[in-house]
Amino acid sequence: MMTTLATRAGAQFAASVANKLSPWMLHWMEARAAARLEQVMAGGEARPRHVMVAICDHYEPMWTGSEENQGAAPRDLALARVAAWRQAYPALCAGFRDADGRPPRHTFFFPGEQYDGAYLEPLAEMTAQGLGEVEVHLHHDGDTRASLAEKFKQSLVDFARHGLVPKVRGEFRWAFIHGNWCLANSREDGRYCGVDDELDLLWELGCYADFTFPSAPSPTQPNIVNTIYYPTGDMKQRRAHERGKPVAVGSAREDRVMCVQGPIALARRYGPGLPFRIESAALTARDPATLPRLRTWIEQGVSVKGRPEWVFVKLSTHGAPEREAASLLGAPQRRFHESLAQLARRDGFKVHYVTAREMFNIARAGMDGKAGDPGELRDYEIPPPERALA
Repeated sequence: MMTTLATRAGAQFAASVANKLSPWMLHWMEARAAARLEQVMAGGEARPRHVMVAICDHYEPMWTGSEENQGAAPRDLALARVAAWRQAYPALCAGFRDADGRPPRHTFFFPGEQYDGAYLEPLAEMTAQGLGEVEVHLHHDGDTRASLAEKFKQSLVDFARHGLVPKVRGEFRWAFIHGNWCLANSREDGRYCGVDDELDLLWELGCYADFTFPSAPSPTQPNIVNTIYYPTGDMKQRRAHERGKPVAVGSAREDRVMCVQGPIALARRYGPGLPFRIESAALTARDPATLPRLRTWIEQGVSVKGRPEWVFVKLSTHGAPEREAASLLGAPQRRFHESLAQLARRDGFKVHYVTAREMFNIARAGMDGKAGDPGELRDYEIPPPERALA
């Protein structure tokens, strides 16, 4: 009798939880179940041998804390925020090295609408030191394809003045994160974008990969999770990235932007309330990296299909404001690197600190059947920017 009651109670709890789940959560559970079944059928669970870690920072020195008033912080405050990073980040990196002997690598996705040479040049100096790279971020609203194209083109010209945009056959090649996560007009109300065919425009202008997601609990979160993929279907349609084909060993290259997602999961919550939380791989002052979080990120197994021993961990943050900078430049981030090294020793994998560009290159190399040590494939297709070669 007690067993029956417990079973019923468990079923009722599961049903109540399921009723609260959004589509991405259901997709996540389906994907995890399918992955576990595939591992069992293959005779066991593949253990990661190489873990690529990319910190993709929505780096906004003029952030005010308001979506309605973005980019309005005073210039002297923005300059102070950049100066704090220029001073403290090299010192933080000095104490850590990955399996390739490289220091932590930070990708500053800088908002084009906030461009000021005085903000970008310190980031370029850190790029020259081998501590990271700079890519394109943009907040925009109410645009047409034509007006948005001009904003992207201007941002690329501005960034190129500092030697921060790689070129392939004379054309700019760059990665992107959308402001407010509204890639391809992702919000139902059309705010913070306005351009349904944004993915098509990005490819036309030389963007090779988007690193926007995950974004849960935002409604912009796509149903596809824990995947590196090419969107399928008509790239001129709104939210074209909602459907896609995972990249795999031997899969063809596509004439469209690759979507590189960070890990997302339902993770255990400690304390009152629901027993789970949305784990969307965001580093914040309130929620810095811990060993349990690191394990959760790696366990999602974001990889090139057919190369499960290479695991891609794309993390996000908003690192410019003071509270977040204090965490990312101080003791919490030191513990992150120490915990990552500890976990690598314990579980027997190698850590590779990579930029967004390097993560894309390694994924493309995996598609082409490359195996072994991915640390040797950082520049496989897209070369480093000029400033990194200085």
